[in-house]
Amino acid sequence: MPLNIAIQMDHIATISIAGDTSFALALEAQRRGHKLFHYTPDRLSMRGKQVTAWLEELRVRDEQGSHFTLGEPVRTDLSQMDVVLLRQDPPFDMNYITTTHMLERIHPQTLVVNDPAWVRNSPEKIFVMDFPDLMPETLITKDPQEVAAFRKEFGDIIVKPLYGNGGAGIFHLHEADRNLSALLEMFGQMFREPFIVQRYLKEVRKGDKRIILIDGEPVGAINRVPAEHDSRSNMHVGGRAEKTDLTTREREICARIGPSLRERGFILVGIDVIGDYLTEINVTSPTGVREVKRFGGADIAALFWDSVKDKRR
Repeated sequence: MPLNIAIQMDHIATISIAGDTSFALALEAQRRGHKLFHYTPDRLSMRGKQVTAWLEELRVRDEQGSHFTLGEPVRTDLSQMDVVLLRQDPPFDMNYITTTHMLERIHPQTLVVNDPAWVRNSPEKIFVMDFPDLMPETLITKDPQEVAAFRKEFGDIIVKPLYGNGGAGIFHLHEADRNLSALLEMFGQMFREPFIVQRYLKEVRKGDKRIILIDGEPVGAINRVPAEHDSRSNMHVGGRAEKTDLTTREREICARIGPSLRERGFILVGIDVIGDYLTEINVTSPTGVREVKRFGGADIAALFWDSVKDKRR
């Protein structure tokens, strides 16, 4: 039975299709005969209990520079959709949180993926703190004294925004680096929220592994190696993707967190692992699906839609 699927995302004209997971999901849904619709978060509205959006019928093509066609926008009650994909990129700010409150009104009669209430209640850099024994030593705070004491205890540290994404605002500070106070002052002016501070893992030079899980089970992975003069492995800031397999430790990590992912109704999740340590659990708009397939791994988009079909049933 064909599904009506609305995708809430950053405008499709702005994406790079070579590595975009939302695009991969759209391609596979279209291949299966489902009907696709596109809207951006600013076209979402709620009046009383009704949640609407200005939907544009979407056709996709795996052709860079000519990858989509949109129909005319039509104001639509989202409860008429079978599935809504919550796929806009962070930052995980109040605008993002507000969209989860609105989409929660139609879920699960309309299946919203991932579950908007649990997305809201599982910020990726806080949710991961449920598993402290799997993580590097980590501190969440705005207190400069706490940060200074943490660095004195562990030496090299990473400081980053709590609700950032894509490698933005990540700083590696050496034990003797004199910029810590200035950095914390700048962060204090830029962000109202606390910061996240972690013990620096030198294993990151060998790569930051992205592991994709469907329904709490690992289905593929890629290794992202940072550029020579950067501590960040994100591919859009110069990281290099390479083929990889899962280690025994990484399978142990997946087995530990899998039940929590299933309890929260998370169909598609991407976790980050450096060396033997889990660093993030990405539930908002995880990426890596196209890269896994490009390196000969599983067709995760197909596995995703198989899972959605089961949930709908």
